[in-house]
Amino acid sequence: MDTQEIIKQQVTSNPVVLYMKGSPKFPQCGFSGLAIQILQACGVENPTTVDVLQDQNIREGIKVYSNWPTIPQLYINGEFVGGADIMRDLYTQGELQKMLQEKA
Repeated sequence: MDTQEIIKQQVTSNPVVLYMKGSPKFPQCGFSGLAIQILQACGVENPTTVDVLQDQNIREGIKVYSNWPTIPQLYINGEFVGGADIMRDLYTQGELQKMLQEKA
């Protein structure tokens, strides 16, 4: 399976997927930490996370998959939502909470 197929499988087989640097308990950048905090504030307790620092192919491949140059990247129901800044804006507007409630 090539990298793009692996990413597609990850984002389509899990309702909430966050590509990040590090892990939820130990984020390795401020934006990844912010993304996890936002998901937790929305009541998402165990999102599927992918540590891009563990796999260079995934790290570069996710940027191609989404056509988005930065990490973290959030996917809900297979759809790309955005990075930490977009997540923060959607959260502030109450939109992210609605998107996450509709995931199930």
